[in-house]
Amino acid sequence: MHKGFRRLLGKSVRAGLLAMAVSCAGATIAPAEETTHIEDSSRLVSIGGSLTEIIYALGEEKRLVAVDSTSIFPPEAKELPDVGYMRALSPEGVLSVNPSGIVLLEGSGPREALDVLKKASIPLVIVPEHFTREGVLEKIHAVGKALGVEEKAEKLAASADADLAAAEKAASSVKERKRVLFILSMQGGRIMASGRNTAANGIIELAGGVNAIDGYDGYKQLTDEAIGEAAPDVILMMDRTGNHAASDEEIFGNPAFAGTPAAANKKLIRMDALYLLGFGPRTASAAHDLSVALYGDAARH
Repeated sequence: MHKGFRRLLGKSVRAGLLAMAVSCAGATIAPAEETTHIEDSSRLVSIGGSLTEIIYALGEEKRLVAVDSTSIFPPEAKELPDVGYMRALSPEGVLSVNPSGIVLLEGSGPREALDVLKKASIPLVIVPEHFTREGVLEKIHAVGKALGVEEKAEKLAASADADLAAAEKAASSVKERKRVLFILSMQGGRIMASGRNTAANGIIELAGGVNAIDGYDGYKQLTDEAIGEAAPDVILMMDRTGNHAASDEEIFGNPAFAGTPAAANKKLIRMDALYLLGFGPRTASAAHDLSVALYGDAARH
């Protein structure tokens, strides 16, 4: 939560807000249906870092009254009250800022929290998440429609599309594509890596690389044998600190990587998590930067 934010809400107030949300189905105001447009978007809660980026890119940040903890760009977004992590939402936290509408990224939850929010008579727009060039444009159009600023969204989408097309064109010139292994975490020496249908897979493809793991969807723990068979040329990770961080020495010293091209060449790329995986207005730049990190000058033009 935003500094001091929880302290402003006494237990009885928070309990009252939750009880009010749960009981709204029986009130005189009918429960809100999931929608694509918010009539009164003067007090928005944005849940999903890429959605918050889009709202700022549209110049509509004045509508925001709170965001979730993944909304860390632009830096000003971090000054807004924080309603929690998008996949572990508390309805009382979201409702406590008295929003007139909520824009929420697909995959947010848990489901029980969304059910409560849908009963609170507050318009809720769920924005689809697809890790492709088209997915970025769909997000922009969905946010624009939700806020009633379709013309602004059309311009932003056109600009993003041109940038993404340029990034794809640059990546397409690469003749020998590198195999990239995205590692989500290495806690306890257990390697959790990205398969298909993930943001990591999407950005690797946009940058002209090949996901070294293609035998499953989502994120899974890999065996040493699976990593050896994947034979990654490059390891890609989020630039992070804390319990999920791992040093270069820890990574390349792990027996699972022995014999891989990535370990032989000590090739590891770290990038900011939201920038790399957000699939928002900066994705074209992220794809370009990753492509340059993979291929050097060959990907600059």
